[in-house]
Amino acid sequence: MKSYISAAVIFAALLVTVPAAPLAVSELRHTSAAEPTAAVYKSENSEKETKKQTEAQEPSENSKKENEKLPYVANWAKTLELIYFDREDRASDDQESFKVLDITTGKVEEISVFDYVVGAVCAEMPATFEPEALKAQAVAAHTYAQRQKEKALTSPDKELNGAYFSNDSSKYQAYFTENQAKQYYGDNYEQYIEKIKNAVSDVESEILVYEDEPIIAAFHSMSSGTTESAENVWGSKVEYLIPVESDYDTEAPKYMEEYEYTADEVKERLENAFDDIKLGDKPEEWFSDVSKSKSNTVLEIKAGNLTVTGQEIRAALSLRSASFDIEYDDGFKITTRGYGHCVGMSQYGANAMAKEGKTYKEILEHYYPNTELKTAD
Repeated sequence: MKSYISAAVIFAALLVTVPAAPLAVSELRHTSAAEPTAAVYKSENSEKETKKQTEAQEPSENSKKENEKLPYVANWAKTLELIYFDREDRASDDQESFKVLDITTGKVEEISVFDYVVGAVCAEMPATFEPEALKAQAVAAHTYAQRQKEKALTSPDKELNGAYFSNDSSKYQAYFTENQAKQYYGDNYEQYIEKIKNAVSDVESEILVYEDEPIIAAFHSMSSGTTESAENVWGSKVEYLIPVESDYDTEAPKYMEEYEYTADEVKERLENAFDDIKLGDKPEEWFSDVSKSKSNTVLEIKAGNLTVTGQEIRAALSLRSASFDIEYDDGFKITTRGYGHCVGMSQYGANAMAKEGKTYKEILEHYYPNTELKTAD
C-alpha cells in the first residue's frame, strides 16, 4: 500500500483560480509540500470565478457560440446526477468506478471511470480540439482521479464520507453530467459527445505515473511560450513539472492581453490585497525590483513597501497570468502573456501539437517529462 505525506502549505498563486473557496490540501509525494487539489488540475475555465468565460477557443473557421468560449466550470454544475455517457457495449458489472460525494445531498455515488473521464474532458477542454489533444486531456483527468482515489484509500478525509472526491468544482476537478453537457453543447451535443467518448475509449485504462505513482497532472490553458516549474509557482520541486518549450502558445487567441487601470484603481486593489502596503504619492514608483524566471513568470516584485510574488499581483489585479509587464504613463498599462499558472500541460500547446500530427503519447511525454504511461490498477 502506498503511503502519502501530508503537509499544510497554501499557495497564494492558486487562489487566483478559485478565490472564493478554501484551497483543498492533500499530499505531494517526493516533495515536502502539499498538493493543491483544485487549481492545478483546472484549465482556466475555472479562472477567477465559476461563471461562463467568453474568451475565444481557437482562431478557426468555427463560429458556433461554444467555440468562442474557453471551457468553464458553470455555477449550475453543482448537483451530482448519475452520468450515462457510457457505451452500450460495456457491461456495467465490470466497470471500474469512482466514489463521488454529492455536496448538495450528502450522498456518495459511484460513477464509472469512463463516465467520469468523459464528463471531466467535457468540462475542461473545448470539444473542437483535436482528438489526440482530447486523449491527452483524458489521461490527465483519469490520472487526477486515480491519484485522489489512492489518497482517499490511504488517508481518508472524513468530510468525504468514504468518497474519493466530491462534486465541489472549487476543490476538485470539474466534470459535467450528461444533462450539463447537453446544456453546454446545445445543438452540437451529439457530435461533440461522440468525439469525446471516442477519445476517452482509446485511452480510458491509461494514467501517467512517476516512480509507479499517479502524477500531479497539472494543466493550464496556455503558457507564455515556455511552461513554468512547480517549484517557481508553488515552492516545491516536482521532477516532472519542469519548464518545457511551448512556442505554439504564442499563436493562441488572447495570448497577449493588455489591461489599463487608473492609479486610484490600482491603489484600491493593492490595499485590498495587502493589509500592510504603503504607497507613495508617485504611482510610477509603486512597482520596482522585478524578478522573473526563465519562463518569464514574475517571481517577485516590490509593490510599495512590500516584496510580493507575481502570483499575488496576478490575483490582486485580476490578471490572466503571472507573466506580465507593468508600465505607467498617466495610468497603468499591464501586458500579460499566456493564461493560467503555466505548469504542466498547455491545452493550446497540446492542440497545436495534435494538429501537427503528434500523438497523445508524444504530447504527454513533452509536457510531463520523466513520466510514463501505465494501466490503472
